[in-house]
Amino acid sequence: MVSRHIYWQLIFRIVLISAAALGSGFLFFDEQYVLSGLVFGLLVLQTVFLIRYVNQTNRKIAYFFDAIKNEDFTLRFPEKLSVKSLEELNHSLNMLNAMIQDVHLKKQAQEQYYQEILKQADIGILTINEKGHILYANPTVEKLLNHHPLNHIKQLRQVDEKLYAIFTDLKPFESKTFQLTNEREKTQLTLKSTSITAEGQTLLLVVVQDIHKELDEKETDSWFKLIRVLTHEIMNTITPITSISESVLKYFKTDGRTLTPEEFAEHHVKSTVKGLEVIKEQGNDLMDFVQSYRSFLNVPEPDKSLVSARDLFEKVKLLLGEARVVEDMDKSPIDIQIIIDPEDLELFIDVKQITQVLLNLGKNAQQALHSQREAVRQSKAPPKGTHGQIKFLAGIGDAGKKVIKVWDNGPGIPPEQQDEIFVPFFTTKNTGTGIGLSLSKQIMRLHGGSIQVASKKNTVFTLTFE
Repeated sequence: MVSRHIYWQLIFRIVLISAAALGSGFLFFDEQYVLSGLVFGLLVLQTVFLIRYVNQTNRKIAYFFDAIKNEDFTLRFPEKLSVKSLEELNHSLNMLNAMIQDVHLKKQAQEQYYQEILKQADIGILTINEKGHILYANPTVEKLLNHHPLNHIKQLRQVDEKLYAIFTDLKPFESKTFQLTNEREKTQLTLKSTSITAEGQTLLLVVVQDIHKELDEKETDSWFKLIRVLTHEIMNTITPITSISESVLKYFKTDGRTLTPEEFAEHHVKSTVKGLEVIKEQGNDLMDFVQSYRSFLNVPEPDKSLVSARDLFEKVKLLLGEARVVEDMDKSPIDIQIIIDPEDLELFIDVKQITQVLLNLGKNAQQALHSQREAVRQSKAPPKGTHGQIKFLAGIGDAGKKVIKVWDNGPGIPPEQQDEIFVPFFTTKNTGTGIGLSLSKQIMRLHGGSIQVASKKNTVFTLTFE
């Protein structure tokens, strides 16, 4: 509406100027010089009014944008004027000013809200420009890095030269750890960085976190799990020994006195022999348990060499086939598949240790499939359409690291047990020591890699190598 009124005002004034110019020229050539001079004066006057009108509008708009640029929202234009178009223009500018002011206030409130969140965050956050200037640092990061205020990464030299070197060489999407030591305590820090763009300049956003507490909690939790499993296994072995010992002792003592050989019955001798045999068996089981614990602690450093993934899988497949025949697990076959991409993939590993890991995972898969079939047969339910399958897959992962996956279509691992299966001596089977998966995790750790499990519809163990 405003632009339309200004448009018509300009057209009207230009028409008047054009008419005055034509009239002045006509009267001049008609030799009516006096009237021509009067019309020419009117022409000059109309031109001056037009220039003043345009300049007045431009100055108002310029004042308006200067005020917005300087965040001055007190500027107000008069809305009661004789010229209707200027009055509407002033009204529109005042409305726009009020709207921008409202948006600015909301933006400030939102910025204060986010600033308060960053201040209260348990992790340290700071942004660094290309020249090393720290544009923002929340109180947590100043506390973690033991320096206040933080304005430039050179200040970190006063804290620790190595810490300064880390920040100097820190690149986007890197993750580093650093132990900061001062006169009060030691702090284990993890630094993660990412690149962001703000106001046309590239900044490095760094997140600093104290992981010492988290590590302590995980270590404590691991100890609780291990102690719980150890207590369970030891109690299962010691309880029968104690019970049988008490029963045998009753054969030799009565009313607080020891029986003489003449008073000792023959069936007591037979029962004592049986009891001692059970005690011996339980003692041997306890010794085996302790021996498995020693083997877990004494895993040698890997003797690595380049090994063909195809040869490794073929060897494991052959050993799994022999194990199935020896253990007489199930007469129905289990399909074992090998998938490698690229076909000529090689792994830098200790072939004996990784073979042991894959053989353990393969046996677990076989036993899970066997248990599933037994459960189906006992329930007399109709057999499933799919037969038992185990897949050994090798390839290159998303991060460019070499991976091995052991897949099976067995019953899966319950979610509540997926965090427990790597705990030493934890087992859900009636046989075995529960050392296999924890030993596999130890072997992968010594290889600089990791082992993870995902079990929903199917079970997949993923071995990732550095």
